[in-house]
Amino acid sequence: MDKHKKNLTSFSLVAAIIGFMIAIQFQTIKEPVDERDTRDIWQLRQDILKEKKLQSELLGEIRSTEDKIAGYETKRQNGKEKVLQETLEELKTEAGLTKVTGPGIILKIEPVYEEVLIGDPISTTVTPDLLKRLTNELNMYEAKQISIDGQRIINSTVIREISSETRIDGHRLSALPIEIKVVVDNVQAAEKLSNRMKASQSMEEFFIENLRLTVSDPIQEVNIEAYGNPIRMNTMKPAKTDEGGGS
Repeated sequence: MDKHKKNLTSFSLVAAIIGFMIAIQFQTIKEPVDERDTRDIWQLRQDILKEKKLQSELLGEIRSTEDKIAGYETKRQNGKEKVLQETLEELKTEAGLTKVTGPGIILKIEPVYEEVLIGDPISTTVTPDLLKRLTNELNMYEAKQISIDGQRIINSTVIREISSETRIDGHRLSALPIEIKVVVDNVQAAEKLSNRMKASQSMEEFFIENLRLTVSDPIQEVNIEAYGNPIRMNTMKPAKTDEGGGS
């Protein structure tokens, strides 16, 4: 009987030890699972917060855009006349119908008086081809506005010879020397234009014709007069309503 109790006690002790070990092992396996799940939930919360923040930013941008559209619509309804006036002024400026003041340079064309010493005749005029090439070169170097001998050069300007005289839109050039005024966007552009023209091919082309072309340094303010001749629009016609332009 004592032996039976002793065996029973030993069995209970062994069972308790085995049970304790199993419990420890189960806890050891369970803890990493719980920790991983916790990290996954935290990451999901972070992702949800990011999405909510992005959604809030997008809604803010949408509201801002809607406010701008509403403002533009209000301006359009209340300021049609002002907009039309501003557009008209912009078009007049682009067409050369207004005076312009800005940074630029001034070129001067005059005879080469030294040629008198070697018996060559003094040039008293500038050919249309020379003026056209000079104008093209100025435009190539980003000139914005040009006037020659007080005549504004625009897209429709015609430089040609009539009765052995060079004329610009019908205006006869004055006696030499004459000035060519150029306006550009800013002082840096004026400096660049001045340097380019001082080393340009035009200098040689004018000298071959016994003419001297001098180029000024950059000037802070150059005044160019408005185009003074009527602009002919013979090839233009009013647009029909179904062709556009209607409102």
